[in-house]
Amino acid sequence: MTLADSDRAVKAVEAVWRIESARVIAGLARMVNDIGLAEELAQDALVAALEEWPRKGVPDNPGGWLMLTAKHRAIDQFRRRDVYERKLQQVGRDMEVRQESAEAELDDALDDHIGDDLLRLIFTACHPVLPAEGRLALVLRLLGGLTTEEIARAFLVPEPTVGQRIFRAKRTLADKKVPIELPPPAELPARLASILEVIYLIFNEGYAATAGDDWVRPSLCEEAMRLGRILAGLMPGEPEVHGLVALMEIQASRIPARTAPDGSPILLLDQDRSRWDRLLVRRGLEALGRAEALGTLGPYGLQAAIAACHARALTPEATDWERIAVLYRLLAHLTPSPIVELNRAVAVGMAHGPARGLEIADALLDERALRDYAHLPAVRGDLLAKLGRAGEAAAEFERAAGLTRNSRERTLFLDRAAALRHDRGC
Repeated sequence: MTLADSDRAVKAVEAVWRIESARVIAGLARMVNDIGLAEELAQDALVAALEEWPRKGVPDNPGGWLMLTAKHRAIDQFRRRDVYERKLQQVGRDMEVRQESAEAELDDALDDHIGDDLLRLIFTACHPVLPAEGRLALVLRLLGGLTTEEIARAFLVPEPTVGQRIFRAKRTLADKKVPIELPPPAELPARLASILEVIYLIFNEGYAATAGDDWVRPSLCEEAMRLGRILAGLMPGEPEVHGLVALMEIQASRIPARTAPDGSPILLLDQDRSRWDRLLVRRGLEALGRAEALGTLGPYGLQAAIAACHARALTPEATDWERIAVLYRLLAHLTPSPIVELNRAVAVGMAHGPARGLEIADALLDERALRDYAHLPAVRGDLLAKLGRAGEAAAEFERAAGLTRNSRERTLFLDRAAALRHDRGC
């Protein structure tokens, strides 16, 4: 193999790992019943791929190769160590059968009422024995593929804190001997809220990256939507599941229009709506219809209804901002939040004028939760600009640029500030 072939093989390993790592970890977790061990075995398979693929070439089924290699490593460990005997004692003959026919075990991914290893893993990672912050960090790490640093930025906490949360979550699941399985159907509704929250966090990290040089990470959005659709199939009578699916589908429809060719962001009102994915819009509206037919909309359903107002408007001018403002008021009543209020300020500003919107935004200046939130000064900057207060607006956009951790967004805010100062002659 030439040097060029070797480089291509290494790049193939990296690409396959980004795509398949969550599935490999999930499959192994169900086999070994230990999330920490599953991640270690998957990493072992990655190292083996980096050693073998440059010499032997990329296999026809690279994802399957990683899974099979990791599975064999697991069997070797069980046979070499005392762990093997302890596992046999813990789960008896069932585990022995799994070791004797491991390939059948891993191939049999449809042997329960969902049949999806990733979903089993997300239910386990959101198990009630874990604190809320541990559930979110663990799922974002294992299923979202986020680094500890990215999770730390999303949660606005120190990186070592997140690392400890992930470590403690894995250790707790192992110490409590939590099985890698779906909860009984009777327990599913009680576990649903945290699952929906985690899935939407994954989606949001893909839709508007908290850090780095990319404005969007579509692969995360796609994974979140896939998990959401599976949940909708599992719990067809839950309106909030359909509401979340609707919200993600409609928001994801805008992704092709959210960035310019150079990767810079394009805001909603400036987007070419002909580039919106109409199939995703249709699917999102259908999911919203299912949620509405099942009863009163919850927080995700209301957000989906807001997104639907944009999706139904062929031009920015056709947007029903009054309905959006009303929907945000309902959402604020249902789930009071300063971020919801900030979004309501934007809608009210569009529906009833920037002065009304600025009143709502100004009332949020003392909110501790928004102290370092870049979008508060950005919203105020936009409203001030519409009121002709260019100097104040430019200062707000500069403050927003200093708070954001995304380089694309920082450039957007600085460009807006520079344009305002130029127009004002500063």
